[in-house]
Amino acid sequence: MSRRTFAAGLAGMASCAALGTLTGCSLFASDDEPKHRDKDSFDVDDSSSEAKGSGGEPMEKPAKTLDDEITEEIAGWNIEQKVAQLFFVRPESFTGMGQVTAAGDTSRTAYGTYPVGGICYFAENLVDPAQTTEMLTNMAQIGVDTIGHAPFLAVDEEGGTVTRIASNPAFGVTDVGDMAAIGDTGDVSQAKSAAQAIAGYLKPLGFNMDFAPCCDIANVEGGVMAQRSFGSDPELVSDMVEAQIEGFVESGMLCSAKHFPGIGAAIGDSHDGSISIGSTLEELQATELVPFQRAVQVGVPFVMVGHLSVPNVTGDDTPASISKVMVTDVLRDQLQYDGIVVTDSLEMGAVTAYGDAGAVMALQAGCDMVLMPLDFAAAYNAVLAAVSDGTLSEERIDESLTRILRVKMTME
Repeated sequence: MSRRTFAAGLAGMASCAALGTLTGCSLFASDDEPKHRDKDSFDVDDSSSEAKGSGGEPMEKPAKTLDDEITEEIAGWNIEQKVAQLFFVRPESFTGMGQVTAAGDTSRTAYGTYPVGGICYFAENLVDPAQTTEMLTNMAQIGVDTIGHAPFLAVDEEGGTVTRIASNPAFGVTDVGDMAAIGDTGDVSQAKSAAQAIAGYLKPLGFNMDFAPCCDIANVEGGVMAQRSFGSDPELVSDMVEAQIEGFVESGMLCSAKHFPGIGAAIGDSHDGSISIGSTLEELQATELVPFQRAVQVGVPFVMVGHLSVPNVTGDDTPASISKVMVTDVLRDQLQYDGIVVTDSLEMGAVTAYGDAGAVMALQAGCDMVLMPLDFAAAYNAVLAAVSDGTLSEERIDESLTRILRVKMTME
């Protein structure tokens, strides 16, 4: 499928959502009508007040748009529920348990207190297909029962260097390998096939999201992205990224372009400490931002913002994930991205010095979801306090929640 056709397809599905006709017109097919979308709950049962046309005949009520439904739903949520939806955490973080390999009564009770928007699973949570499927199926149902929507159930499964499933022999799946090897072939069909293969084994297990593909350009020899990136040429990387997004979306799997604005040129690893590059905005636009612009054009559902500092763009060493210049001015305004923006993990060494305030700063910068803060409860309470004292407005929270629910309700 060409970029024009793929982008048009996404735009068409978005138009269907706007018309309130999601059934049969969704990125993600579903055999069941979502419980929260019972049309009867939106009908006004008052024939005496029914609008009349010029000839006295009843006028057809305008269909509710997706955003109408979202606005109604948000109006019924308290601030604690709203804020919880902005967090994407490990299962241990909201349950308070040690290694989590099941979702039962403890998860249900904990989720009632902290109905987080997304949960990211790691190798230690994933024992074998039967256990994983049961855990994720139960967790999805807990989400629906608690707040009307399953959480995003995600994993880092890029292939090769970063795998949680393919690296476990118990799952019996073939690793698609590092993206560098696929990039070396120059064959975009291999990139799409890799995404389809990954989605093909993740989706039956119960995952609805994969934190892939990497849009980073490997333009530093031996850099941290050398094997995870498709290569050093911006156009090649863009073509590969487009193919992967297409493969994931066509397979019913949410995906995330990462690590904005591109960490391939950085020396060091943000897991361990701060990283930066000296590029100007013009230099970023010519290289690092090119694959992200393509991802935006083809409708990627998520963009993950990394912890890279770009002082010649921002004027200081603030990591991109908590920089309003990078998130709002560059990603939102210049690249015109209105999907979900999620931070990279706030457990990483590049941002732990900001403590609980990092979550508030990320939302102030324009991010919608905060990924894995070091202390989830403290970060959650910090955001609640920021809303209470006016540092963050409830309207700002609703803005991010609207983006999150657009994706969830389309997915359903």
